[in-house]
Amino acid sequence: MEERTRASAKTREGFVVSSAMDKTVVVAVKRTVRHSRYRKYLKTSTKYLAHDERNECSVGDRVVITESRPLSKRKRWRLQTIVERAVRDLPEVVEIA
Repeated sequence: MEERTRASAKTREGFVVSSAMDKTVVVAVKRTVRHSRYRKYLKTSTKYLAHDERNECSVGDRVVITESRPLSKRKRWRLQTIVERAVRDLPEVVEIA
């Protein structure tokens, strides 16, 4: 009997554009596509809903997401790693003179 192997899950890298939902982030993945007729390269982006179990992402983080089983109506991706954290504005230090 043949043993079937599962294909490896797809991965995408993008930026978190929203983290307002509980355990869910919206990740925008940008790519370039060549137009079929005019042969010009166009920039397009796709938004994916990804599962963030520990709510550790925030807006602006660069993340890697991986394909998974359906988790809800539109959520089919999971957060794999946070590649780079977004730069946060530090609170201003007031000097007392």
